[in-house]
Amino acid sequence: MGKAAAKTESLYSVSSGVAMFQNWVAGLKSKTGRSLEEWLALVKKEGPKDEKSRRDWLRKKHKFNRYHSGWIAERAEGKGGNHDNPQSYLRAAVQYVEEQYSGAKQNLRPIYDHLLALGRSLGTDVKACPCKTIVPLYRQHVFAQIKPSTNSRVDLGLSLTHYKGKLPKRIIDTGGAAKKDRITHRIELKNVSEIDAEVKSWFKTAYDLDA
Repeated sequence: MGKAAAKTESLYSVSSGVAMFQNWVAGLKSKTGRSLEEWLALVKKEGPKDEKSRRDWLRKKHKFNRYHSGWIAERAEGKGGNHDNPQSYLRAAVQYVEEQYSGAKQNLRPIYDHLLALGRSLGTDVKACPCKTIVPLYRQHVFAQIKPSTNSRVDLGLSLTHYKGKLPKRIIDTGGAAKKDRITHRIELKNVSEIDAEVKSWFKTAYDLDA
């Protein structure tokens, strides 16, 4: 039984966006007078024909914010649904990663796999929640992210806002602190051998800062 469970255990955790979406859907009728299904019917009947125009129409005419207008417009196109429930998200999470490291970026997959394993080894409270273009790692908040930035490089993003010491040249400022982004610095990695003791140390520093 234990071995079977270990085989099916996901590398990923359910994104907080799933609960956010479910709560939004549950309260949509009371807040707007229409359920999600009723909004989809209205969009198809009265809204513009393309997804972008539908998003704009929902924002301008019906005062939805960027996220909610996007969710409705996407579903009106017959797409989306990845955040509807934990099971659908976890299936999508695997696909997100496969797509990130496909084609010209497939040779970067060993770097990703190594970083993911390293990040998860930092503590039992680490959660990896893939998005379409990045894989953020959470403790209390996002403390790191893994991103295939080019066809030849993976960036390990780190949240070092509260680090007060001097940083080595290898750690590149992303400008995130000025924009109040969680990820403030990054380390460029072009092969697995570059994931050395220094990288591991700064990975752990970002983890520790989010205690």
